Amino acid sequence: MSRVGNRPIKLAENVSFDIKSGSVDVSSNKGKITVNVPETIVVKMENGVINVTRKDDSKFSRSQHGLVARLVRNAILGLSEGIKKTLDFKGTGYRAKVESGKIILSMGYSHEIEIEIPEGVEVTVVKNTITITGHDAAILGNFAAKVREVRKPEVYKGKGIKYSTETIRRKDGKVASGGKG
Repeated sequence: MSRVGNRPIKLAENVSFDIKSGSVDVSSNKGKITVNVPETIVVKMENGVINVTRKDDSKFSRSQHGLVARLVRNAILGLSEGIKKTLDFKGTGYRAKVESGKIILSMGYSHEIEIEIPEGVEVTVVKNTITITGHDAAILGNFAAKVREVRKPEVYKGKGIKYSTETIRRKDGKVASGGKG
């Protein structure tokens, strides 16, 4: 039994929902998101509540049940409230700025790294915090991961880019562990 797939999904007021064969269209004034639905998954809407069920108990159906439910929920949430990810960066001389549709990162390399901001995504930088907002969770998550990939947090000094909710397990250096150094 999929716990995520069996949860009913409430439809927000300003979001329209259209079920087609093989896909589901979710739209609002912010945009439109199409979620592909496999043949073994059934999406039904009754009284403003969406239920996702599966036709059989095959391994493929079970694996897709919760996924499709979560994709539909993320589409509704993104188009009604919006989705936000926050990244923090730490390190001497580390800087970030947004210019002409790109985020420019100075993260201790010999050159600045420019990453193109996808359409529908907004980026703001305040001090050592990068805030990424948008309505499509997949595009937003991929972009946030790409920004984090520039300088992953390291475990000795904690330098790098990390999600604000992420905790880095710190390690002791050679001196603290009793080694010679």
